[in-house]
Amino acid sequence: MRPAPFEYFAPRTVEEALHLLARYGGDAKALAGGQSLVPLMNMRLVRPAVVVDLNRVAGLGDVRHDGVALRLGALVRQHALERDGRIAAAAPLLAEAAPVIGHVQTRARGTVGGSVVHADPAAELPACIIALDAVLHLRSARTQRTCPAEDFFRGLLATVLEADELLVEIEVPGRRGLRTGHGFAEVARRHGDFALAGACAVVALDAAGVCRHARLVIFGADDVPRPAQATVALIGERPTASRLAEMGRAAAGAAGARDPAHAPRGPAARRPRPQRHAPGLRARRLRSLHGAG
Repeated sequence: MRPAPFEYFAPRTVEEALHLLARYGGDAKALAGGQSLVPLMNMRLVRPAVVVDLNRVAGLGDVRHDGVALRLGALVRQHALERDGRIAAAAPLLAEAAPVIGHVQTRARGTVGGSVVHADPAAELPACIIALDAVLHLRSARTQRTCPAEDFFRGLLATVLEADELLVEIEVPGRRGLRTGHGFAEVARRHGDFALAGACAVVALDAAGVCRHARLVIFGADDVPRPAQATVALIGERPTASRLAEMGRAAAGAAGARDPAHAPRGPAARRPRPQRHAPGLRARRLRSLHGAG
């Protein structure tokens, strides 16, 4: 199939791109890697009157570490997550998750920002940036603002991003003076498929072994990635294997019972039930973080 007719722009600067989005508003779509938007356009599920191609915009593909935080431009390609040593050093969770995001060919074109803005609840990157306490930098011709990753997602393929806004940067804060550990796991039909359910986690301990940060996020089992509230109780404690197992059981008990809107349809006996996988993944991720360092 072919997309419906549209007008095409290829701005060279962020300011030019923002001007176009301000001018056309909801009639425009920003094009990053195109791994989600282009198929939707070809199937005519999305019919923008205007496409603003961001691939020539200077600076949006930069990776920087300013000594305090890792900063990823929205157009950083997904394959950079597994190849760039700066990313692996500052946010190893992203490097571990990257190889299961689609396939090599899609990661070569797909962008970090594109995956986040698309907001598919089965995607890995939205959950990872929540676990990392990332901050999203949003800009429009009117203003600029920041948004914690946890507050960015509103539902299935829905975010707080306004029609005239761009996600320009993802800021991943560092944790100086803390020993950190991370974990990632997902269940999928085949390698490269969207996850039926997944979990990612980050734990940070101080020099005395006291937990100062704990985040475990479940994806693929609801309309948005969900942080497990049970892990909050770990903060201020010295986690042990038995305590982490207890947290895993608590998280399992809180697992949602409803099917996500994106789950494949079919007879109940054959339909995948992602929420069955989530509790076990929660416990596995917590156990794997014992002795984080």
